[in-house]
Amino acid sequence: MFPVKQRSDVASLRQAVQALSGRVALVPTMGNLHEGHLTLVRHARQVADAVVVSIFVNPLQFDREEDLQAYPRTLERDMALLEAEGVDLVFTPAVEAVYPESMDSHTRVEVPGLSDIFCGASRPGHFVGVATIVCKLFNMVQPHCAVFGKKDFQQLLIIRRMVRDLAMPVEIIGVDTVREADGLAMSSRNNYLDEAERARAPALYAALKRTADALRQGRRDYAALEAEATRMIAEAGLKPDYLGIRRAGDLAEPGEGDTSLVILGAAWLGLARLIDNLEVEL
Repeated sequence: MFPVKQRSDVASLRQAVQALSGRVALVPTMGNLHEGHLTLVRHARQVADAVVVSIFVNPLQFDREEDLQAYPRTLERDMALLEAEGVDLVFTPAVEAVYPESMDSHTRVEVPGLSDIFCGASRPGHFVGVATIVCKLFNMVQPHCAVFGKKDFQQLLIIRRMVRDLAMPVEIIGVDTVREADGLAMSSRNNYLDEAERARAPALYAALKRTADALRQGRRDYAALEAEATRMIAEAGLKPDYLGIRRAGDLAEPGEGDTSLVILGAAWLGLARLIDNLEVEL
């Protein structure tokens, strides 16, 4: 196998992408790769002829400087994993290549409404940072499609809305959440958990599952279900951030006749902020 090609500036990236043949898929990441990321890469390989992976810890989407500095950076290991997966090209820009001027004066992309609830309410400005970097990556790479995990369900909807509203010629593909054997959604932030915290962490998924089962059994008292799940999470030793039952297409409050729902939850456990969701078809 040939070594995976790595590019760190936009000009050489575009030149390398132009040399690829056929349909190009982009998998944006912040590195510290795990099986969840590699599942996205494998799916990208199935839907495209060439796969580009970006690794960039985006400062614009962090609301706390200490969180940005603590985010694990494992580039050498990541490159080895991507080479083993047969990735065609890896884009690893420095901050200066993405934001050549001050970030304070940089043009930003905002998806109003969807960006202001749940994770957006807990992390002000986060989704502006996400939408901005994804928009920039789409312009830099110019892929035919891009693959994202459904674990970040709100993020996926925001990106789809941005692509629709800005008429971007990029197909957005969502891939089901990859989980550990006990149900915990795979995440780079799981590395922050100590042994005791890791044992409690699946409680978030368990609360989502119980809520989903209740919905399938006919309950529609959404506020009561949300309160019960929140208590379940807290009693397991996590600090709930939010838990909501929403319409899957746009995260609006569910109404009579809505059959495609999503249960979204987030909770703090030690230094880790866990997020997860479950889609429910009624």
